[in-house]
Amino acid sequence: MKTIKMMITTVIIAVFSISMLSAQNNESILLSVSEITVKQGHHAQFMEGVKKWKECYLENDGKEGWSLWRRVQGEGTVYVMTGVMANWAEMDKEDPASKDCYTTVLNFIMPHVEKVNYNIARSMPDFSRTMPEDTKLVWVTFFRVNDGTVFREIIGAVSNAIKAKEGTQRGIWYNYMGGATDAADYMVSTPYSGFAQMDITRDSPWKIYENAVGKKKADEMGEKWDAAVDDAWSYIYTLNTELSN
Repeated sequence: MKTIKMMITTVIIAVFSISMLSAQNNESILLSVSEITVKQGHHAQFMEGVKKWKECYLENDGKEGWSLWRRVQGEGTVYVMTGVMANWAEMDKEDPASKDCYTTVLNFIMPHVEKVNYNIARSMPDFSRTMPEDTKLVWVTFFRVNDGTVFREIIGAVSNAIKAKEGTQRGIWYNYMGGATDAADYMVSTPYSGFAQMDITRDSPWKIYENAVGKKKADEMGEKWDAAVDDAWSYIYTLNTELSN
């Protein structure tokens, strides 16, 4: 039990250091994705702990940025902390402010966390839009696939059709870099300025593609999709601006 507790502590500390890296640009970047499940009944304490940690980090002249998102649906209370890296070499860099706030993580965050799932994904700018500055929530769909080549062919074709009609793609695509046997292979994040924006009725991506190429070709692509995709699921996440940086 002590060993497991130490492992969880190490992961949590990594979450609150690696997740805070360089700003996003138009090049392909690496996204750190830290899914944090909060213990039942510990939500207020967890939030206070994160607030203390942010205060500590800024007081120690921390320079890096991060975003903290709360999952809307699903079991339990789950937060996701995201940060970006220009390349793998950034993982070699040290963050003195995070080291100075080590005990804050141990004393005020770790006791209220049930588990942490940490992943890294690479952005796919050829298929993606940029994140609007007024984004307040995202609809994220995850995919587990058995043929990445075919999958990328399909999302490329559909994304191009959307861009041709609307001027830009709708989502921001990522390819996961490794992970557990049941982890997603790809995800797409669709940004919104608020829940009201989700009420706007638009043609589905597949309908746009069908209108662009015709039903026969769209049906053929649909058969490829069904063969390449093993599973898909999605969640909505809301941005906590107060505890992001």
